[in-house]
Amino acid sequence: MPPRKRRQSNAMLYTLIAFVVLFVAAATCAVVFYIKAEDYRTGQADLRRQIAELVTTTERQRLGSIIGAKDPRASWLGTLNEHFDSAIALVAGAVPQNIHAQGKLATAQAQARDALALAARYVDLTNAEPNTVGLTRVIADLKTALDNQSAAADDLNNRLGQLEQRFNDALAATHEKERILLAEKDILLQMVNQNAEDYEKLRKLVEQSADQRIQNALADLEKEKQGRQELNQQLLATQAQLELAEGKIKRAQEQIRLINPPPDANAPALVADGKIILVDYNTKVVHINKGSDDHVYPGLTFAVHDKNAPLPKDGKGKAEIEVFDVRKKFSAARVVSQNPRRPILEGDVIANLIWDAAGKNVFVIAGEFDLDNDGSLDRDATPRLKALIEKWGGKVDEAISVETDFLLLGRQPRTLRKPTFQELEIDPSAMDKYEASVRRRDAYLKIRSQAQALWIPIFTYDRFLHFIGYKQQAANAGAF
Repeated sequence: MPPRKRRQSNAMLYTLIAFVVLFVAAATCAVVFYIKAEDYRTGQADLRRQIAELVTTTERQRLGSIIGAKDPRASWLGTLNEHFDSAIALVAGAVPQNIHAQGKLATAQAQARDALALAARYVDLTNAEPNTVGLTRVIADLKTALDNQSAAADDLNNRLGQLEQRFNDALAATHEKERILLAEKDILLQMVNQNAEDYEKLRKLVEQSADQRIQNALADLEKEKQGRQELNQQLLATQAQLELAEGKIKRAQEQIRLINPPPDANAPALVADGKIILVDYNTKVVHINKGSDDHVYPGLTFAVHDKNAPLPKDGKGKAEIEVFDVRKKFSAARVVSQNPRRPILEGDVIANLIWDAAGKNVFVIAGEFDLDNDGSLDRDATPRLKALIEKWGGKVDEAISVETDFLLLGRQPRTLRKPTFQELEIDPSAMDKYEASVRRRDAYLKIRSQAQALWIPIFTYDRFLHFIGYKQQAANAGAF
């Protein structure tokens, strides 16, 4: 073979060998790449399956809205675990260490069940599921129960105070009775001494002669006549001076009335507290322009009066309403009773003698009351009326003062007949009962006269009910 052809054949051989080597290398790389790709695909599928076990695609897209803000130093699962630990800490007080989430939850549930078992002694959890009932609701119920217990304790303290006051009054009455008995003893001793002196005078008089006794008697009679004449003259002069002074006082009072007429004692009560702003005749519901900003609350009642007309002095309105829904600036009330001939209109005014948005009205209660009009007096009428007044924002004092706004006056207490000696022998406490009735009557008359002197409005029980819009409901059971 010529050298040129031999060189060409070697070059082709080398080229073919190089091509084969490159082909083998490429095939090997392709096989390796394929194997690696299959491993990667298999690993990716496993990873997707593991991720699917941890979180679904929908949940993964909503991780932020489900978990919240992610802690940059932790994963989403770590952040969720921190939130879970915080929730467990709110229930258990501390997070158990080195325990999985299910164990932590079981520990918190056990402590919650223990707490519910303890709370069940004070609140009703008969139908509550231990794993679903909220501790905050139980705590709220416990607070309500605690408030009720506190209110009951306050009521017991008030009753204890009343019993102590009654005991002190009984003790004072005993001391007063002792003082009266001692005074009667002194009077009896004086009577004994006077009888002894009279007996001695009578004995000496008997020992005197008849003429001497007649002369002494005539002299005593003359002295008595002179004394009576002097007393009559003094009495006539005093009566003349009294008539002259009374005439001057009466003329001065008439001049004062002409210059400055006396104030109307009922004026403070004849003031409207609000007005009707909406009327629904179908549902018998009205709306008033007073709300929670004015210290209105459900259960408060008002009397409704005609607009553009003064409030009547007897307090009788054309309707009575009771608030059942309170908003910030207005309230809704149901119509309890109304005059069918005088329907409620928008703009009509409302009034409640007790309630006042600006402050507390001060009341004094005196006398005896028949709250349910059954013909018999209620012994606990005063504390029940006091509770109603204080519930509606008023205040009750024991005595009349310049701070008193209104006097609620019941019937005058009955005064017992003074017992005789024979009655005292049968019932030694009869004198105490008589004196107690006299003190109650005197206290009643004193309070009434003080209120009249200070121009304080005086209300009978029925007039009081009309002025607070409570006449219809007062006859119902549990009204007080």
